[in-house]
Amino acid sequence: MTDLSVCVYCGARAGTDPAWMATAEATGRAIGDNGWRLVYGAGDVGLMGAVARAAQSAGADTFGVIPQHLLAMEVGKRDLARFVVTETMHERKKVMLMNADAIVVLPGGAGSLDEFFEALTWRQLGLHAKPIFLLDVNGFWAPLQALLEHVVDTGFASRGLVDSVQSCTSVEDLTAALRRVASADSRAPE
Repeated sequence: MTDLSVCVYCGARAGTDPAWMATAEATGRAIGDNGWRLVYGAGDVGLMGAVARAAQSAGADTFGVIPQHLLAMEVGKRDLARFVVTETMHERKKVMLMNADAIVVLPGGAGSLDEFFEALTWRQLGLHAKPIFLLDVNGFWAPLQALLEHVVDTGFASRGLVDSVQSCTSVEDLTAALRRVASADSRAPE
């Protein structure tokens, strides 16, 4: 399998549904089992920490990016293969996106939404063409997907906005989609 770098955005909390934690762990394992690299927010709490620990246990290369002011709050996970401390949240998002081939969004709060919308906006503006996947466990992202449809239906964005976001309802579906990305990347000219 090619070296695919998967950026995962997700909550620094566990949330109320145990399925979200199980999904975070399964996502991390899938990244490691496929020989891919995890790029994420470097926290060791909530879904974020679960993804990283599972990826590490499965042998994944791990790349964490955290702003200085969150080191204590998100308990910066320092046993990663690469650990970068930035000055600002904006720098964190930029470094994460620049070092990824695909973006995966698990359940999360305002920070995850901020990361998602910045990646989506940059894609809409043509700053990148990386695939964006919503891992829609138990319908968590259904309201967001409805909002994106509403934005298009009311004329504030083209259909391309919605089309650039792919929804997966299981880690197995996500893994298959990421394998297609890895396969396409391996055929791309250098």
